[in-house]
Amino acid sequence: MSRLEDIQSRVEDVLTRKRMFEIRDLKKRFGSKDVLNGFNLELFEGENLVIMGKSGSGKSVMIKCLVGLMQPDSGSIKIMDKDITTLNRKDLDELRTEIGFLFQGSALYDSMTVRENLEFPLRRHKRKLGVIGDTDQLVEEALENVGLLSTIDLMPAELSGGMQRRVALARALILRPKIILYDEPTSGLDPITAKEIVELMRRVQRQYQTSSLIITHDIDCARVVSERIVLLVDGVDYAQGTFEELAASDDEKIQAFFK
Repeated sequence: MSRLEDIQSRVEDVLTRKRMFEIRDLKKRFGSKDVLNGFNLELFEGENLVIMGKSGSGKSVMIKCLVGLMQPDSGSIKIMDKDITTLNRKDLDELRTEIGFLFQGSALYDSMTVRENLEFPLRRHKRKLGVIGDTDQLVEEALENVGLLSTIDLMPAELSGGMQRRVALARALILRPKIILYDEPTSGLDPITAKEIVELMRRVQRQYQTSSLIITHDIDCARVVSERIVLLVDGVDYAQGTFEELAASDDEKIQAFFK
């Protein structure tokens, strides 16, 4: 079996799995500009799905709508069969505990140590895990899984960019989310560190069986980590397929991503 046939077989397998979220006909306008104009997306259980789009194409707007930080003008969003537009604040917050978010800038709290950064979600979301008297085991396990246990009492400013990204991933994983959203996970990193982050993402997916949505401009990251890629162009899901399928397309709008 060729690499392409193997990938296609895995994609076909993915599409038979449970839907983790489903976006249908999502529209969002700012003034006279249609940022999202009927965007559709599905993420399946255990899948690594990459979204690619030019700067200003609406990727960040889509993510904010997905987690309920921004209201779309129209369309539907279901996360694990729950329509987020109908949830009250309490139920929406509870659903968000199933979603880990790795921000582009890591978004660690500068005034907290690494340990305190990881303890924060444990204390904030007691409803999911209950009251945890001793958080040390969970914090140490999360850091061990990203190879940074030795940084537990350091401040974020003492860490390199790649280390901050790893700690942020450990914080995203500590609540055992079913879905992880990665926003430009390799942005601003040197090529060697970027490769390490990509390999870590793959290992996390295998270990935790998470379903991952990855927004990236990094073509190498997309090639290595994706099972499917969706191209966001002109506010819609313009094309989707495996990396190899899209890279082989003659469509000029698709080829612009791979040149």
